[in-house]
Amino acid sequence: MHNPADSFVSTLLARLKSPGFAFVEGASMRPLLTALGEMTDWADFVESWNQLEPDPYLATKGRFRRRRHATFSAAADGPVVPEAHQAHFQSLQYNPLQGDLQRWFEPVAASVANGATMGTILRFCHRFFGTLAPKALRWHIEVHQFRIEATAETAGEPTPEGSHRDGVDYVLVLLVNRQNIASGTTTIHAPDGRPLGDFTLTHALDAALIDDHSVYHGVTPVRPLDADAPACRDVLVVTFKASASAPE
Repeated sequence: MHNPADSFVSTLLARLKSPGFAFVEGASMRPLLTALGEMTDWADFVESWNQLEPDPYLATKGRFRRRRHATFSAAADGPVVPEAHQAHFQSLQYNPLQGDLQRWFEPVAASVANGATMGTILRFCHRFFGTLAPKALRWHIEVHQFRIEATAETAGEPTPEGSHRDGVDYVLVLLVNRQNIASGTTTIHAPDGRPLGDFTLTHALDAALIDDHSVYHGVTPVRPLDADAPACRDVLVVTFKASASAPE
């Protein structure tokens, strides 16, 4: 019997190959995730963004970006497993603002990292990105919880480094929550700067899937809809980088 979900996944895989990205609405993303596991702790998962710490590497801007970080690994045919807490590193080639730094962030809370929702998201990424890279024998996986805050006086900058690549193989950007936020449009560019598309993550589980070798991505600054109320944009970013590959 024809399975519409399989056709949709095939379409997404094709988009990652060309042009190198796909936008998935939350209503379509949820069944892709729950086909691989439970999300019974979703409410606690969302609430954990209220416990993020300021990004100490952004100087004065740090108070407007909060984050936590965790590292996992997975063999091609094995489960995703947590690794010891470690620094996040990007070279200047990929992050001219904060490259060549061993950046230490507070760890993702154990209850979140080991929870049902995180496990389901990571299993989806492992299967999806693994299908795109069948020669990858092992993956280095990083997870980032981001909260971008905005005020009437200061816009929040989801990507202060501008349009960029992350220096990995594949990226998932998953919206967790938006509160009193305008804009925050994701923009996709070819390496030569040509615009390839744009979209706004507006509902929980809206997602961007990105081939980091093929395209650059960025997010426009966010501002509050109501200047007198708290405003924030919460996303989960998951990156997959092959740490071992089969010989050609």
